[in-house]
Amino acid sequence: MNCFGLSTIRKATTATGLAMAASLLVATAEPAAAEYPEEDIQMIIPFGVGGGSDTLARTIANVIAELELLPVSIQPENRPGGSGAIGYTSVAEERGNPNVIATVSVSFFTTPLRGASPVSYKDFTPLAAISISPYIMAVASDSPLKSLDDVKSAGRLTTATVGAVSDPSLLAALTTKALDVKIDPVPFDGEGEALAAALGGHVDFVFMNPSEVLQQIEAGAMRPLAVSTANRISVLPETPTFKELGYDIEHAQLRGLVMPADVPAEAVAYWEGILKQVADSDAWREQYIERYLDEPAFLPSADYQKKIEEMNSGYKSLMEELGLL
Repeated sequence: MNCFGLSTIRKATTATGLAMAASLLVATAEPAAAEYPEEDIQMIIPFGVGGGSDTLARTIANVIAELELLPVSIQPENRPGGSGAIGYTSVAEERGNPNVIATVSVSFFTTPLRGASPVSYKDFTPLAAISISPYIMAVASDSPLKSLDDVKSAGRLTTATVGAVSDPSLLAALTTKALDVKIDPVPFDGEGEALAAALGGHVDFVFMNPSEVLQQIEAGAMRPLAVSTANRISVLPETPTFKELGYDIEHAQLRGLVMPADVPAEAVAYWEGILKQVADSDAWREQYIERYLDEPAFLPSADYQKKIEEMNSGYKSLMEELGLL
C-alpha cells in the first residue's frame, strides 16, 4: 500500500529530486499509517452467547489478537433477536463504515427471504469465508429415540431451532420429507437456549454444529443419531451419515465475515489478508478447525460474493420447495 509513487521516487537523482521524493514519502506514508484501521473493530454477533456464531466470532478475534495481526482491538458484541434481523440490520445501517464486521449464518439468508428483515445480503460486503460446519442430529441421553428408525416411527416430534427458519429448521423440513414424519420446529433466540430445551426434555431433538453440542455428547448428556455431511466426522466415527442410512439429506454451513455495503476496497483487501493469515495459522487450526471439527474453506471476497449469491438462490429454492415461503 505504501508503494504509491515509487517510480517517481526512484527517478529523483538531484538534490531537488531527492527533496521531492522525501516529500512524496511523507505525503504517502503518513496517510497510509493512519488510514486503516485507526479505531477498534466492532464485531457484531447477531445471536446469543454460546452458539456457533458466537464461538466463531470470538475465536477469530482471539486468534487475531494472539497473532497481533491488527493495530487495534476487536470488540465482540452479541445482538440477538428477530432471527438475526436485529444484529444484521444494525450492521447494514453502518453503510460505508469499515470498522464494523459481522459473522454470517443461515439467518443472513432466510430471514430476509421470509420478509422478516429490512435488509438482505445485498446490503453487505463479503470479506471472506473461513470454514464449513457440519450438523449433528442429537437427542438427550435419556431419550427413547435411539436411531432414525425410532424417529421415523415416532409419528410427530419437536425440534429446537434458532429463529423460525434456520439451517436446523430446514434440516427438520428435509427430515420430515425424507422420513415421512411430522416435525415441529420450536424457535429460540440462541443455540444455548435450544440446547437447554433438548437437555431438559422440552423438545425431542436438535440439529447442531459440533461446536454447539459435542461437549454434551462427550459428557454423555446427549446422543448423536446422524450427521449431515457426505462423510462421517472423525470425532464421531460411530455416527452414520443420513445418506449411509438411506436418506438423501446433506447440508452444511459456510462460515464467513461481512461488512456493511460501500466500504472502501482497501478495507476489503486488508481484511482478506488478515483472514487469510488467520486461516493459515496453527492457532486457528488448533483453536477452531480441530476443536470444533470444521473443514478449512477459505474464500476471498470476490469468490465469497459469488458463493453468497448462490447460497441465497439455493435457500430460496429449498424454502419454496418445502413450502416455507
